[in-house]
Amino acid sequence: MTINESIKTTNVKFSDLGLIEPLLRALRDEKYEHPTPIQAQAIPHLIADRDLLGCAQTGTGKTAAFALPMLQKLANSPKAPKRGTPRALILTPTRELADQIGRSFMSYGRHLRVSHTVVYGGVSMGPQARALSRGVDILVATPGRLMDHMRQKLVFLDKLEVFVLDEADRMLDMGFVTDVKKIIAFLPKQRQTLFFSATMPTAAAQLSAALLTDPVQVKVNPTSSTAEKVEQRVMFVRRENKEALLLSLLQDSAINKALIFTRTKHRANHLAEKLNKSMVRAEAIHGNKSQGARNQALRNFSMGKSRVLVATDVASRGIDIKDISHVINFEMPNDTESYVHRIGRTARAGTSGIALSFCDGEERSILRDIERTIRTQITVDAEHPFHVAHTGHAAPHKPKGFGGGGGGGNFPRRNNFRPRGRNDRFGGRPTERSAS
Repeated sequence: MTINESIKTTNVKFSDLGLIEPLLRALRDEKYEHPTPIQAQAIPHLIADRDLLGCAQTGTGKTAAFALPMLQKLANSPKAPKRGTPRALILTPTRELADQIGRSFMSYGRHLRVSHTVVYGGVSMGPQARALSRGVDILVATPGRLMDHMRQKLVFLDKLEVFVLDEADRMLDMGFVTDVKKIIAFLPKQRQTLFFSATMPTAAAQLSAALLTDPVQVKVNPTSSTAEKVEQRVMFVRRENKEALLLSLLQDSAINKALIFTRTKHRANHLAEKLNKSMVRAEAIHGNKSQGARNQALRNFSMGKSRVLVATDVASRGIDIKDISHVINFEMPNDTESYVHRIGRTARAGTSGIALSFCDGEERSILRDIERTIRTQITVDAEHPFHVAHTGHAAPHKPKGFGGGGGGGNFPRRNNFRPRGRNDRFGGRPTERSAS
């Protein structure tokens, strides 16, 4: 059975999906009332114990789509947790995504006696081993660290009831296929299996066929499409003027929480330092940062202590921070899939957001490839002080006062730099939310 996102869910509420009262209470605590399409379509089938094949990118609400029915299943048949023997396993490719999933279980399961823990590399195994020894119902793990615990006889999967393989295409791209197959070999044959992937390359399709039994198929927002409520704009600018353009934009307080993407770790560090010198609180996150530093940067950004988070594509998947108002591609990504996942950090779970892409002359071929793939011509914003014509021959422009020191200079006010049809430059955000 295949279900497409064309099914309208406007009038559907979580209370219509067969969820138990403790879960509905947790959703009310978070002010979640209406499910996203993937949640409305998947949850009833998962409650009925069906396997599921989900083609869904991040930002569609897939975490709640599997977390809520999983919590309900385990709560309805309570068992005393056994040492190192989880009842459910979520396998995910990155530390950040594992942490996000763990936070979701903590939120949705707050009124249930269902335990969980998260294990991933880059941190000490000691606290993870102690948590596993106490016994947990749900284990969220990255493949490498899970294999480490299994080799030390700290995790046993023979009693597993639910297995979720999340971001399968990303898992394969990152070279985890061997570890994933080794882990699957330890799973019991009788289990419920959920398989999520933003794209379905041949390797992922073959893996899903081997794992799933008569699955329900749910397709939501394939990778070639972008989140419906993201307003996308491109700003043509010379490479040497990108920093000045960014500082100019950040003079506007409507950009209250911005995630900025660069291609390299060095550029991310440099840009964060430049912004801090210009009195814009910013932090950088990338693969060379320790896990502790990455977690702290994410916490600061999530809590509003930092206004800007500068990231490489290590952060393009799996980070679920509420109310990111803007995603800014300081440098265009190398491929369309990265673009889709980058801008998917805003306009999550039914909210709206803005994605701005700085495009210099050498990046315009990348822009054309992205537009062809997403089948959308991205609106050109020419009403900024560093605009260069599409031919790229216009002279660079520096506002008076820019450069030197750390103040950022005096910038002209851009009275016309507004989303079309909105009352302020960057627009308000809806108050009604959906679960992520």
